[in-house]
Amino acid sequence: MDYANLAQMLRRQAERLGPRPALRHKRYGLYRDCSWERYHGEALAGAAALVDAGIAPGERVGLLAENRIDWLIADMAILTAGAVTVSPHAPLTARQAHYQFHDADVVFVVVSGKDQLAKLLSVRAELPALRGIVVLDPAAAGGDVRPWSAFLQQGRRALARLASGLARREQQLGPDDLATVMYTSGTTGNPKGVMLTHGNLVSNCLACLAVQPHHPDDVVLSWLPYTHIYARTVDHYAGIAAGSVLALAESAETLLDNLADVRPTLLAAVPRFYEKVLSAVAGSSPADTGKKLRRLFGGRIDWTSSGGAPLPVPIARAFHEAGLLVLQGYGLTESSPVISFNSKAHHKLGTVGRPLPGVEVVIAPDGEILTRGPHVMKGYWKDPAATAEAIRDDWLYTGDLGKLDADGYLSITGRKKELLVLSNGKKVVPSHLEGLLMSDPCIDQAAVFGEGRNFLTALLVPHWDNVRHALAAEGAPVSGGPEQLADLESVRALLEKRASAALRELSRAEQVKKFLVVPRPFSVEADEMTVSLKLRRGVVGAKYAGRLEELYGE
Repeated sequence: MDYANLAQMLRRQAERLGPRPALRHKRYGLYRDCSWERYHGEALAGAAALVDAGIAPGERVGLLAENRIDWLIADMAILTAGAVTVSPHAPLTARQAHYQFHDADVVFVVVSGKDQLAKLLSVRAELPALRGIVVLDPAAAGGDVRPWSAFLQQGRRALARLASGLARREQQLGPDDLATVMYTSGTTGNPKGVMLTHGNLVSNCLACLAVQPHHPDDVVLSWLPYTHIYARTVDHYAGIAAGSVLALAESAETLLDNLADVRPTLLAAVPRFYEKVLSAVAGSSPADTGKKLRRLFGGRIDWTSSGGAPLPVPIARAFHEAGLLVLQGYGLTESSPVISFNSKAHHKLGTVGRPLPGVEVVIAPDGEILTRGPHVMKGYWKDPAATAEAIRDDWLYTGDLGKLDADGYLSITGRKKELLVLSNGKKVVPSHLEGLLMSDPCIDQAAVFGEGRNFLTALLVPHWDNVRHALAAEGAPVSGGPEQLADLESVRALLEKRASAALRELSRAEQVKKFLVVPRPFSVEADEMTVSLKLRRGVVGAKYAGRLEELYGE
C-alpha cells in the first residue's frame, strides 16, 4: 500500500485496525494498551488544537521531550496539522535547544515537564517567533503555559468546526512537503538541519518493510530516542506502516526489565547495547552465554536490528551462535535513514546488507559510499552551500567508506574524515580498531588516536566487573572504585594483554602501542558521544590531549 504522507498512513491504519492495540506503555507500574482508533483520535485532537492556535501548514513546531506515548501522539498531531516537527534531543542544554529552535523559526513548542520547560523559559526571550507553549505534565503548567490534556480537550471541542479543514490539509500534503527538520548531532561544529519530507520517510518505511516485514501480531520494544532518525523511522513510522504494536521501554536503564515485561518479537538497538549485554552475561562457555542471552531477551524474539554505528563482527557472531539474529543495517540522518539492511532470508555477517528497493548505492573511486533515491533528504535547512556539497547530481555523498561484494552486500570500512594518517603515510581506520578492542569483555569503550604520529595510542574504558573477575581468576583479586583501579599495574597488564590479543590479526601500523585507562565511560551528557552513541573523537581527544601527548613524549 502506498501513502502520500505520514498523516494519511496513521489514519488508514486506524480505519483498518480500529480497536487493536497500537501502542503499549507503562503507567502506575503496569503496561497498558492504546488502540489504533484512540491513537489517531488523540493525534487528530492535537492537530485541531494546533490549527485553532493559528499554526499554518509548513510552520515549525518544537517537541522537546523524552520518549513517552505523548511524544508519539504530539508528533503525529503536528504532522496531521501539516506542520513540521523540530525535536532536539532531550538531554541537550537550553543553549543547544535554543540554537535549533531559533534556526528553524519555531513558532510553537510542546515540552515534557518542568525540567524541559525551565530550559525553554530561560531562552524564551531569544525566540521571537515563539507564540505558544504546551507542557505534557499538567503539574508543570502555569501562566500562559497550558497542559497537554487541556490542549487536547480544546482540540476535541474544535474538531467539528475544523474537521473539513484538517482533511484538506492531509489531502494537500504531498511527498515533497517537509515532515521534520532534524539537526545532526555531528562529531564537530554546529549541527545542520536535515530537511526530511513525507516522501522521504514514507518511502524508507515501506522499503524497510519490503526487505524484512513485520505485522500487527508483532510487538516491537522501543527504547532509542525518537529525537534520532533511527528510532523515529524504524520504530515509530515503520510501526505505523506495519500495523505492529509499539511497546515503549520506560528508559534505557530499565530496558532489561522491560524486555522481561513485554517479551517482544522485535527490537532495534545500537552496537553499544549488544556489547554491554554480551559483556554482562558472558558465561563459562558459548552454550552458557547463549542460554543467558535467550532468557534475557524474553523468549519470543524473532530478530533484532543494529544501526547507528558499525557492529563488531565478534559481537554479531556471539549473538548468532546463541540463536539470536542481529540484522545489521546502515544509513544516516540525511537518508531518512536506512540505505541498506540485511534480512532473515538474506544476511551476511560483517556486512550491512544489500541496498533497499529503490535505493541506489555506488562506491566512488576514493572509496566513499554514494546513494541516490527517494530516501535522500531535501537538503540542509537554510544552508544551500552545504546542500550542494552533500548532494551532487542527485547523489548523496555519505562521507563513509565502503565496498560492495559480488553479491551486492555493502560493508563499511571507515569514515572518510576519520581516517588516521600516521607519520609514515600509513592509513588506519580507528573505528575498526575500536570495534575489535570492544569485542573483548574487559574493554567497555575505546578511542584510538595517532594522526600524524609514528604509532597509535588509545583511551580504554574497562568493564570493571569483568576486569575484577578476570584478575580474580588469575589469582590477583583487586578492590576499590574505578579511579583507584585505573592506576593499578595489574589492571594495565591485563588490558595490555587483551588489547594485543584483540588486534593480533592486524598489521604493525594498526597496533596500539600505548594506552590510558579511563575510569568512567564516555557519555552523551559530557558531549563525548553523539545522540546515536558515536564517539566524538575531536571532543574526547581535546579533553585528554595533555595525557595523550605524554604518551608520545615518553
